[in-house]
Amino acid sequence: MPTNRRAFLAQTLLTAASTASAQTPAPRWGGPVLDIHLHPRRGADGEIRHMRGSGVTHALLLGRASAQDEIAAKMKQHPGKMFFFASVDVAQPGAVDSLRSAARRGAIGFGELKSRVAVDGREMRAVYDLATELNLPVLLHFQEVPQFQGDGTFNTGIARLPAILKAYPKTVFIGHADAFWANISADVPTDTAYPAGRVKPGGLTDRLLAEFPNLYGDISANSGRNALGRDPDFMAGFLARHQNKLLFGCDCSCDDGRGANQRSQQPLIKGRCVARETLTALRELSPPEVFRKIVWANGSNLFKIRA
Repeated sequence: MPTNRRAFLAQTLLTAASTASAQTPAPRWGGPVLDIHLHPRRGADGEIRHMRGSGVTHALLLGRASAQDEIAAKMKQHPGKMFFFASVDVAQPGAVDSLRSAARRGAIGFGELKSRVAVDGREMRAVYDLATELNLPVLLHFQEVPQFQGDGTFNTGIARLPAILKAYPKTVFIGHADAFWANISADVPTDTAYPAGRVKPGGLTDRLLAEFPNLYGDISANSGRNALGRDPDFMAGFLARHQNKLLFGCDCSCDDGRGANQRSQQPLIKGRCVARETLTALRELSPPEVFRKIVWANGSNLFKIRA
């Protein structure tokens, strides 16, 4: 077969597959679903496209405080469906002032906060002070191991998080990312962001969720999906124990809620939508009443969002 004909047929099949994917009905999850970790997309309808494709009904948009006007314009097109969390680099001058301004203009929380600082350093403490003053939650990215060459570490010192939770009892903290989910196990390797294998009971995250009423867990990204997949028996019990403290999120890079242009190469989510994969895993690991809490009730109550 001539080369140009093979190329034509390959492109035709690719286009057909893409069209079929776009026409696949969005999954139904038995009720409303709140995604607490959706980053703003390019284009006017990128966020709602991802939500509809993955079967999500409501979302928290985690965006830079400096982009609040642009994000607010998108939210206005879909009233009551999207809400704003403001993010800054806390190491930069004026970070706290930017967060205060964002809150005055409608931000309902701060995050995802992902800076190259210590979780108990002066920069983060200034944010916690503001969050306590304004009674707003804080979503933190915990990362102790670089994910790739040139990557960094963020909000380091998760072992010192208990002291922060004690010092700020009136502020809601939401844990997210590699170090938070690696610490479901008492045995945490220092050479990988995504541990594999069975979980050793007694992990820091498990203990803190049980001990501190002001700590919640954001099950999103590959870190959350990896935690759900590494030891299903343990995770079924974990979800049951902390059913009132866990929140579904996606932190997905795909374009359409179906996996198109997913940029992660991690095995559990490569070529797939993280929202769909995580929701499927949660449904398989938990009974319906627990699933409903994690994907809707906990977040809607915490952030005062109505269906």
